Amino acid sequence: MGRFRLAAAAAPLILIIAACSSGGGATPAPTTALSQAPASQAAASTPPASTGAGASPSEAASETYDLKVAAGSGSVTNYLTAESGKTLYIFKKDTADSGKSACGAGPCADNWPAFTVSSLDEVKPDSAVTGKLALITRDDGTKQVTYKGLPLYYFAGDKAAGDTNGAAIPNWAVANP
Repeated sequence: MGRFRLAAAAAPLILIIAACSSGGGATPAPTTALSQAPASQAAASTPPASTGAGASPSEAASETYDLKVAAGSGSVTNYLTAESGKTLYIFKKDTADSGKSACGAGPCADNWPAFTVSSLDEVKPDSAVTGKLALITRDDGTKQVTYKGLPLYYFAGDKAAGDTNGAAIPNWAVANP
């Protein structure tokens, strides 16, 4: 009985220590570049089981996301896709290579969830993705993927692979290869 009480008392302390050691400070981490992996090494992406409103589709741990180029049509030219073929966007108010997202919280982040991963090892670009990939640390401590120095986002109004509804929103554009 005494061992059970000790283990039960230690569990909350272990959780607090683990949470504190996971980082999450508002200080931006240095940007980390990704070396291009051959297309033959690209793994199938496995989308998270579920995401809540405003949550990034890429928040689940240990996922792998294929970063691909989809063929556009009409006014939307070729563009990047990640989880389950969902379109990726850039925000025209972001500054390339600044290490910051101008869409960090509130309604902006709810409508434009960041493409986040724990590590760039989770991102598998195909051979058509030729720009530099890196990570920035958002104010909430998550790691957002950047392409050519600009943070990448999904659009909450896109419901299926191939949707590009966000391209019609002022200050937003599909992420071009």
